[in-house]
Amino acid sequence: MSLFLFCGIILFIFMTAVFLIAMGQKDNSIVDIAYGLGFVLVGWSGYILYGNDHPRQLLLLGLVSLWGLRLTAHVALRKQTEQGEDFRYRQWRESWGDSFVWRSFLQIFMLQGAVIYLVALPLLLSFAQPGDALGWLDLFGGMVWLFGFLFEAVGDWQLLRFKNNPANHGKIIQQGLWRLTRHPNYFGEAVLWWGVFLVAFGSPLGWFALISPLLIDFLLLKVSGIPMLEAKYQGNPEFEAYKKRTNALFPGIPRAKEEKP
Repeated sequence: MSLFLFCGIILFIFMTAVFLIAMGQKDNSIVDIAYGLGFVLVGWSGYILYGNDHPRQLLLLGLVSLWGLRLTAHVALRKQTEQGEDFRYRQWRESWGDSFVWRSFLQIFMLQGAVIYLVALPLLLSFAQPGDALGWLDLFGGMVWLFGFLFEAVGDWQLLRFKNNPANHGKIIQQGLWRLTRHPNYFGEAVLWWGVFLVAFGSPLGWFALISPLLIDFLLLKVSGIPMLEAKYQGNPEFEAYKKRTNALFPGIPRAKEEKP
C-alpha cells in the first residue's frame, strides 16, 4: 500500500471515530480538539511504516507533533471553560435541520480530514523522498516555525487568561500581542506552516508542499478563520473600534483613535 493511500485511510478512520463520538455527545465542536491530534496521528503512522530516520523526516515530525499536541491541549483546556457546543457548530446544527447528520459527517468531519491531509503534505512528502542532508534552508525554516509557534502559543495563552478573568466578561482582548493584531494566534499558525514548507522544500517533491501554507492562509483569511469568528462580533461598538485601529492578521502599530468631533 502506498504511503499516501495509507495515511488517507488512517485519517478517514480517525475522523469517522471522532464523528461518532460527537454524535453521541451532541457536540460537533470536539472536532477542533481532534484537529491537531490528527496531524500527530497521521505523522507518526506514516513515519513508523514508511520513514527511514532521515534527519529531515525527524525534524518535520518533531515540529508538527509539538505544534499538534500543544494545539490539542489548548483547545481541550479552552473547551472546559465553555458551556456547550461552540457557536459556529451550534448555528449549523440549527440551520441544517433533517440533513444535520450527513452534512456534519461530510462538511465538518470529512472536510476537516481532507484539510489535515493536504496541510500535512510537507511531512508526507519527506517520508516519500526525504532528499539530501539538512542545510541552511532547513535551519531558516526551523527558525520561521519557532517564531510562528511562539507567537501562536503566547497569543492563545493571553486570550485564555483574559477570558478566565470574570472582570473581562463581554469585553474584547486588546492587550499583549492582541494589541498588534486582532488574531495573533492565526498569524502564528500561518507563519509556522511556511516554516514547515521551507524545511520540506529540501525534498525532491518539496514544491508540492507549497499547497500546505497556501491552504492555511486561504482558510484563515477567507473561510473558517477570521471571517467566521469576526461575524460573531459585528455591531459590537468595542470590537468595531478595535477593528478600525488594529490589523486583522499581520502585526502592526495600532492606528490612533479617532477624535470625536
